[in-house]
Amino acid sequence: MPMHDWRPVAAGLYHHFHHEWISEISRSLNRGLLPRDHYALAEQVAAGFGPDVLTLQGSGTDDPGGRGSNGGTALLTKTKPRITHTARLAGGVQPRRKSLVAIRHVSGDRIVAMIEIVSPGNKSTTNAFRDFVEKASELLSRRIHLLLLDPFPPGPRDPNGIHDAIWDDFAGGSFELPRDKPLTMVAYEADHFDTQAYIETIAVGDELPDMPLFLAPECHILVPLEATYRAAWDAVPARVQRVVEFAEPMSTLPNPNGTHA
Repeated sequence: MPMHDWRPVAAGLYHHFHHEWISEISRSLNRGLLPRDHYALAEQVAAGFGPDVLTLQGSGTDDPGGRGSNGGTALLTKTKPRITHTARLAGGVQPRRKSLVAIRHVSGDRIVAMIEIVSPGNKSTTNAFRDFVEKASELLSRRIHLLLLDPFPPGPRDPNGIHDAIWDDFAGGSFELPRDKPLTMVAYEADHFDTQAYIETIAVGDELPDMPLFLAPECHILVPLEATYRAAWDAVPARVQRVVEFAEPMSTLPNPNGTHA
């Protein structure tokens, strides 16, 4: 299934799909992709990153492994991901933003990684955008691994994409976004000495790649973005799917009784 153009879609309709996609990713991870000492929770708030965040809570070990939480074998690997673009901040580069407060889930479990899907609201104002970028940078400074999915092309606040803005805020790095592939999927591996970014860029109409999610330095699983995106899309009402695919306003779509909304 190709990535859709979500720009013409009203925020409320996108939020419905956004919620479905987060839920599908969470279910997929909990059904055997994660090691037994990790689990995924949707709709949690950590470090103020937003109410739509998916957090992974770990048992505190730096060497995740074993079987999935529901009996499936976790495909955890220490090999480097096969990704189109990579960026590295090596040699103990110090992030610009310092960690001041330890963030923990209310259960006391340690947060090891987070998945965030960008929403229109994250880029709607200068303050909202800066808040999003700074919190992403703060997570990396706290050595929390991050998988960031941005289904929206660059705008006036991120002319070279969301990753370029985060990379610059974190430690002054930069990234040149391919103009023919303006949508960003990036996995951050946050280590004590090196921070690396694994970036895939796609366009509307492209299928989504599976992306690495790091649970510890040099240890990651692959998140099935295409499969979870398809499942989330199938859960969207057909009426809403027409709005996305044909950019029709909701008021012009017929109701089941033959009248218009």
